[in-house]
Amino acid sequence: MSNRTIILTIFLIFSSLFPAKISASEPTENEVSAHDTIQPATAHHDAKEGKLDMTALAFEHILDSHYWHFWGEGEGTVAAPLPCIIYSNTKGLQFFMSSVFEHGHATYNGYRLEEEKIISEDEQESVYDFSITKNVMQLLLSATLMFWLFTSIARAYKNTGVTSAPKGKQSFFEPVITFVRDDIAKNNIGAKSDRFVPYLLTVFFLILINNILGMVPIGANLTGNIAFTMVLATFTLILTNVNGNKHYWKHILLPPVPKALYIMMIPLEIIGIFTKPFALMIRLFANMTAGHMIVISLIGLIFMFETLWISPISVAFTLFIDILECLVAILQAFIFTLLTSLFIGSAVADHHEEAHEGEEHKAAH
Repeated sequence: MSNRTIILTIFLIFSSLFPAKISASEPTENEVSAHDTIQPATAHHDAKEGKLDMTALAFEHILDSHYWHFWGEGEGTVAAPLPCIIYSNTKGLQFFMSSVFEHGHATYNGYRLEEEKIISEDEQESVYDFSITKNVMQLLLSATLMFWLFTSIARAYKNTGVTSAPKGKQSFFEPVITFVRDDIAKNNIGAKSDRFVPYLLTVFFLILINNILGMVPIGANLTGNIAFTMVLATFTLILTNVNGNKHYWKHILLPPVPKALYIMMIPLEIIGIFTKPFALMIRLFANMTAGHMIVISLIGLIFMFETLWISPISVAFTLFIDILECLVAILQAFIFTLLTSLFIGSAVADHHEEAHEGEEHKAAH
């Protein structure tokens, strides 16, 4: 799953393929096992007891998929098949739609879809999956939305000038952009903040938009994908350490402690380089995944108790958690951007300039 997300931009051209409506047919007795494996999105009911499988339903929304499931189950399923792009050491690069695995077809061209992984029936064949999955498709859509949004705002400023009163999208996004630039970037990075503002704005809006899209029932839980958060954290790691000045590296390689403690402090400082972005990765992933799981679990109480009497309580708690999730969606985008700016600020800070500014501040008072 991670390799598909990391290199998704290579296959941007294939995002133009048209989705189609899929009507999943009921498998025969001989095809039940294969059908359950191939179509996890429609296998929410226990075959013997006819009960809703909340585990399958929850993981369908949380995990990645080769289908974009919209609504319905069984014959009424409406979903969009997504492009499958695989590379085989024996057959080379291959392209096909995930719909080839529908209607009880256990295999296609020697491949089968098992737990959302394309596996070859030939044990000697190595398969590398670079498919446009549900998470990848949402990332492409959110990136397109951001590109359109910011280019249209920039074009409006170019045409009307920055001195005129903002209108439309400008009036809504200008306070947010100004907040990220002034209250996050400048406050934590200082005079060198302008070069990092584009990255911080991109990270903030990318996380925020995908957090909001993930709350939509048919949306993908992209920010709950650890591969996605790992890539963002890796960019922060690279940006911080590439721009680190001599004071930053001196503090790591020659920490201000007695030399007798170097043998302990230097390894800890080096480990700290990686633990900071690691915390960014886990925090965003865990918070967004947990919120989705709680909402789905609360709704599932109605089906677990098999009575509508529990529904008022379930819906009330779900509504409360959903409102809380709206706050968390904004808060996690803010926290990731804030901590990123803090890490960058600590790497580029000039201690002599800070000391000089501190003396001027005292003199002014």
